[in-house]
Order: sequence, then structure tokens, then C-alpha cells
Amino acid sequence: MSNSADSPGTGSTGSAPGRTGRVRPMRLMTVGVFALAGLIFFTSFDTAKGTDIRTDASLLRLSDLIQERSRKNGELDESNAGLREQVEKLAEADDGRSTTEDRKLAELEHSAGTQKLKGKALTVTLDDAPPNATARLPGYPAPQPDYLVIHQQDLQAVVNALWQGGAQGIKVMDQRLISTSAVRCVGNTLILQGRVYSPPYKIQAVGDPQKLKDALAASKAIQNYMVYVDVYGLGWKVTDDGTVTLPGYSGTVDLHYAEPVE
Repeated sequence: MSNSADSPGTGSTGSAPGRTGRVRPMRLMTVGVFALAGLIFFTSFDTAKGTDIRTDASLLRLSDLIQERSRKNGELDESNAGLREQVEKLAEADDGRSTTEDRKLAELEHSAGTQKLKGKALTVTLDDAPPNATARLPGYPAPQPDYLVIHQQDLQAVVNALWQGGAQGIKVMDQRLISTSAVRCVGNTLILQGRVYSPPYKIQAVGDPQKLKDALAASKAIQNYMVYVDVYGLGWKVTDDGTVTLPGYSGTVDLHYAEPVE
């Protein structure tokens, strides 16, 4: 070890040089660094309040935030539906419309999907394949992760086929579809009108059950999906529900559209 002025080595007098001399800039910098480290440590401790701030458990995960927002959106939809019903009752009490106008308005509301709909129905259920799925038929490759989950185009194919089959109204999970509804998937979750859902996905349609089934069978997109059902075990089930009542759409009906930039 070298015998520098800052080292506790022995000199000619047997003492450690530099201890009683002038304080050097390097020593001042060292003291400052330790003081700053202490301040950071104290601030971190005060912020943590006894919790480990480095773990994910102490933080609200993004998925939790999305689920909480989805729940709040559902509550707001229910509240909005109740308020809309009250407004409609008040308007009907003294609206100044004729019987013909009232009938025409009811028809428009029925077509728009904002009113309840009763009739014979069927439900299509789609689900992800088991995570350990393998090819069930010879000549097919081992499944990629992409093969084993429900995609947006699968849900859209079912909805489109049901409309093609003459569906009078469609409900996806617990929400009624209207003309501006968009079925979107992010990862393996469905986002519909501000709310988030996980598989299995249930699509219920009111209409002639046989015509609806024929339309499902005739869809090229669904025929392709059925290959993955047979080979990799994707979920597919069609059930007759008898007579049911679909709820009316309870969300906002405000339209948003693009405007040209001047």
C-alpha cells in the first residue's frame, strides 16, 4: 500500500499525516457525496412508509387499472340507462306528438337497438384452446401461441354472419350492439364500448334460429375458424336459448366525426 498523505501510514514522526492539516477539496467532496446519499435514503424510506417500493405488489398494475375502469364504465352505463328511462317517461307524459309520430319513434328506437328486444335466440360461445394443445390431426404443424387464442376477426365473423342471417338484435357478453359498436381485441381480451372482457366470449342473437345457424355454416371466415377448432381445440358451441329478452343499449349515442383542417 502506498504511503500517501491521506493514508494512515507512518511518517518520520510516527503520526498519520493530513489529520490535523488543512481540509482538502477531495475530502469535502467525499463528505458531500455521503450526505447526499443519506438524504436520498431518508427520502426513499419516508416515501415507502415501510413497504418495498421495488416490487410490483406495491404498485397498481396496468391490468388492474383497466379492470377498475371497465367496472366503472359498466356502472355508468347502468346509471345512464336508468336516467334515460326516466327522461323518456317524462317526455311521454306531455310530448305533444301524435299517435303516428309515437309509433314511428318506437320503430326507430327498435331499429337503433336502444329498446329491449324479445324473441327466439341462440348463443355462440368462443373460447381459447388449452395452453398445452397439440395438433389433433396428422399433417398439421405444432401450434403457435397465435393459433390457440380467439382473435378479433373471429368475433367479427360471428357477428357479421348473424346479421347476415337476419338477426333482429345481437348481444355480445352483456352489451347490446348498435350500428356504431366496434368489436376490438387487445391481446386475448375484448374491448367493447369502454369495457373489457376475457374469454369465453358469448354472442347472443335474436332471430330465426335455423336461419342464423345456416348463416354461421355458410361463412367462409367461420369455416376457416372451424379448422382450428378441429385441429387445435379452439372452443366453439352453438346453443338454442328459446325465448329471451335482449337488453337495450345503455351507452352514449353521441356521434364523433372527423372535420377537415382549415
